[in-house]
Amino acid sequence: MSQPVRTDVIIVGGGIMGAATAFFLRKRGRSVALIERGLVGQQASGVNFGNVRRQGRFLPQLPLANRSRAIWGRLNELLGEDAEFLPSGHMRVTYNDEMTEKMVTYAADARHYGLELEILSGNTLRDRFPYLGPEVRAGSYAPLDGHANPRLAAPAFGRAAKREGAEVFENTEIATVEKDGEGFRVEATDGRVFRGAQLMISAGAWGNRLSSQFGEAVPLETHGPQMAVTEPVPYALETVLGVSTNLTHEVVYLRQVKRGNIVFGGGNRTLPNLDTRRAFVKPENTLSQLTQITRIVPALNRLNIIRVWSGVESYLPDDIPIMGPSGKVSGLHYAFGFCGHGFQLGPGVGDVMAELIDTGQTSTPIDPFLISRFQRAQIL
Repeated sequence: MSQPVRTDVIIVGGGIMGAATAFFLRKRGRSVALIERGLVGQQASGVNFGNVRRQGRFLPQLPLANRSRAIWGRLNELLGEDAEFLPSGHMRVTYNDEMTEKMVTYAADARHYGLELEILSGNTLRDRFPYLGPEVRAGSYAPLDGHANPRLAAPAFGRAAKREGAEVFENTEIATVEKDGEGFRVEATDGRVFRGAQLMISAGAWGNRLSSQFGEAVPLETHGPQMAVTEPVPYALETVLGVSTNLTHEVVYLRQVKRGNIVFGGGNRTLPNLDTRRAFVKPENTLSQLTQITRIVPALNRLNIIRVWSGVESYLPDDIPIMGPSGKVSGLHYAFGFCGHGFQLGPGVGDVMAELIDTGQTSTPIDPFLISRFQRAQIL
């Protein structure tokens, strides 16, 4: 049998969280083994909408989102690759007075976290965004946010981590993870063994299968996002658009890429298969999305769809992620369960987790995201 791979930190899961953490750990001089059962960025990190937005988040998550936005702004410089990040602006729109009032309150509260939002309505909204439909009452505009290409971002972090000296193991499925003395032992299904002083689990929808091996099971659910892209048309919609609503079928979002295609998603989701790692799109969901995006921008009603897709995303009951140290095992860390809104956070999560693993603390607060909150809930 070959000798174990020995390293300072083992990261299980090569999505944007794991790949970014590997990159920033190498920047701190820590040796890293990044293990991914498929290809880096193949799962949720590569099939999401590509939103780089901060508004609409759980307010205590904004310091992390702000840290991540700063990294997005210098991603090309850091990685030496282009993930097609465009600070195009991001706007959430409303259809009724109730949601508009909530949006105004959120904007006031978000200002305390360093996020400036502009509330637009009436003639001001129509003058700035004349293509919006008549049902749109108001908008909350974030001028510094935007979108990026999810198919490029996580692999770019993985390649950059490798160039910095990280060992990256793709197509490597994990059978067992365990605490072994002062460190950790990870065994792959092909018999390869990895040993490290610290371990991070960033396995997305499969995170609970691994955290359960340490006695930290969580109520993780999985859903398949419903995504589609249209034929290319002349570039006209610079700002990312989404709907702020309490009705699931109205929750849609759209963005236009410079090549002209319009990407959209939202609404009802499907149930993926964790064993086959597959999710699917229901045609009725796509048809509902088409109806909803034309409420935002009526001019989209004649476009042809050229592709639909889904993925496997993980969700928690409180709609906030698991991130930080284990509540039971020293040297064990988690970053999974980002509830369909982890793409923007990815670079910041990597930076914060690298800081935590390297120094034992973080300069960005993450206490609301600790896995121990679920163990406390079970005790109560």
